Amino acid sequence: MMPDQQSRSDRLSEFVAALVRDKGVPGVAVGILQGDEVSTAGFGVTSVENPLPVTPDTLFQIGSITKTFTATAILRLVDQGKLLLDAPVRKYVPEFRVADDEASAGATLRHLLTHTGGWEGDIFEDTGLGDDALARYVPTMAGLGQIAPVGAHFSYNNSGFNLLGRIIEAVTGKSYEAALRDLVLEPLGLQHTFIFPADVMTHRFVVGHSVGEKGAAVLRPWPIPRASWAAGGIASAVPELLRYARFHLGDGTASDGTRLLSPESMAAMHAPQVTLWGKESWGLGWVIDDSAGVRQISHGGGTLGQVSLLALVPERQFALAVVTNADRGGQITHEVLRWALKEYLGVESPEGPKPIEATREMLIPYVGRYFRPTMDLEIGILGGRLVAQAAEKGGFPTRNCPPPPLEPPAALGLCEQDRLLVVDGPGKGMRIDVIRRPDGAVGWLRVGLRLVRKEG
Repeated sequence: MMPDQQSRSDRLSEFVAALVRDKGVPGVAVGILQGDEVSTAGFGVTSVENPLPVTPDTLFQIGSITKTFTATAILRLVDQGKLLLDAPVRKYVPEFRVADDEASAGATLRHLLTHTGGWEGDIFEDTGLGDDALARYVPTMAGLGQIAPVGAHFSYNNSGFNLLGRIIEAVTGKSYEAALRDLVLEPLGLQHTFIFPADVMTHRFVVGHSVGEKGAAVLRPWPIPRASWAAGGIASAVPELLRYARFHLGDGTASDGTRLLSPESMAAMHAPQVTLWGKESWGLGWVIDDSAGVRQISHGGGTLGQVSLLALVPERQFALAVVTNADRGGQITHEVLRWALKEYLGVESPEGPKPIEATREMLIPYVGRYFRPTMDLEIGILGGRLVAQAAEKGGFPTRNCPPPPLEPPAALGLCEQDRLLVVDGPGKGMRIDVIRRPDGAVGWLRVGLRLVRKEG
């Protein structure tokens, strides 16, 4: 390793170690890939109850980063002629339906990959540990209500990726886990990337934590239901994630030269398919961000007390992996990304939005009640500014888990036309997108990437 790279690696370790102490997160692992150089480090412990040192090879749940693996498997099957992205889901899973007949008949694989199905997506049904878990999950989708028309707007949808897992099973004749191993894990040499808890437990791995005023406490249960593994079930280590990232920085060939994806499929995965806001968009399974002047392709992940991030800058052959074992780990992943982009690439991340002056007349259109099956949101005006009260109704990691306690109200400000900003209270700094109906009236808010529909 060159001296300046060694120096940067040391500075990275110092930066992450300070964050770990400041945020009270028990364990973190981080890795940087730049060209042919790789550096990794581990910090803290695997569990506050049964502590072992976190090493770079320690396994963490990567949550929804799994979705990029599932998307890669889907695109491999497209290249093999077994799937069509714009074919209806029912071509492969005839029994699929949600509450809306139009969405049931018209939803395509592309809609699932781009989170534009429009139905409620955060239903974590536990249908058992058998190979039929996904087959049993699909019928539970029949009651999922439509929040927006199919194909109309982006709204993050876990159930859609569970359905993609079932589609993989239908066309391969294998379980999702076996098919993923054959299509992605083995061809990429990912020998220490696992899904089954029985495989994870034979290696050093972390448990999730909640961090509060009294410190960190272990969260249970450890696994999510098997029916959700296609959306978020992988456990992996930083070196494995960087090996996976190297593939997505390339032209679709594995390290041994075997072509796994066509150049067209690779380009489609990393190209904007649906716009979120401004220069932020979604590809086929990946988040795409052009706001810093250089394209970033990334995905985060969150399970019960484990938060992760994998970010790539293809034109600079750079990747960053950060994995944590606490619910406040997102405060670390985003800070490390900002630091690494600046230190390694000289890329300054844009400053967060600031609230602008807004009259009462400018704020009134956003006042009202908003709904999705797993959340109620009410927005009013108090003291000349917007105040929001959210009530989460859904359980995680299974539907039967109780919803989180009611958070105090949050103050909102307008940061640009039809974009709100949480300026105080829970979620401070979060941006909320306003989406209008064809008649110009406010129809939806996108909160935490999920749509809530305005009543009335």
